[in-house]
Amino acid sequence: MFEQEMEMEERRGSFVPLLLIICLIVSFVTVATYFVLQSRRVLTTQETSPIITAALESEGPAMVHFHTGIIKASVEEKPHDPHYRLLEKMGFLKIGKDVGYKTPVSLTPKGEAFLKQLAGVKEEKDKDGTEAYSVPLARRRLVEISKITMVNPNRALVNYSWKWDTTAAGELFDAAGATVKGFNTWDRSTLISKYGAAFYHGEPTKVTLALTKGDNGWQVASE
Repeated sequence: MFEQEMEMEERRGSFVPLLLIICLIVSFVTVATYFVLQSRRVLTTQETSPIITAALESEGPAMVHFHTGIIKASVEEKPHDPHYRLLEKMGFLKIGKDVGYKTPVSLTPKGEAFLKQLAGVKEEKDKDGTEAYSVPLARRRLVEISKITMVNPNRALVNYSWKWDTTAAGELFDAAGATVKGFNTWDRSTLISKYGAAFYHGEPTKVTLALTKGDNGWQVASE
């Protein structure tokens, strides 16, 4: 009887280390499997889309800026430049006669009504006493994510395309539109290079963007 009890105790004693070894092996295999699966995991379009959309929104809209009041011509502000004349041509501004280096510019009732219907218009009093307006023309909108390439488990390259989503003001500043094409070549070039005009209905723009995975998940790579 005593010998049987001793044998049972020996079996129990040898079973516990064996059980611990098995648990360790299972844990190791589980962890290894997790890292292997993570290394092979590919970012999905559903995961990437919000990141790209946020990156496009962070760039802000294309804008046109102008002033009303008694404007003193300067390097920064020229009331006879083509963006003022475009807005005057549409009946939104009235540009008065110059008095020395100063020009009176006023917003017409039609212009006031037009700006009220646009979301995101900013108006503020400038230090020179004029009213400064910032008018959104178009915002970038994601069209398609065409390819996602995993460089390593923590870095990916995303190929996507975006196009402009214009406001009513943006339609007036479309470089291919009748309003902008009504100006001469020099003025059209100035509108495009300085005052927000662009080919807003052209082909989507293709971009490759790097994403990295950090403590807060996937985000646009800083470098």
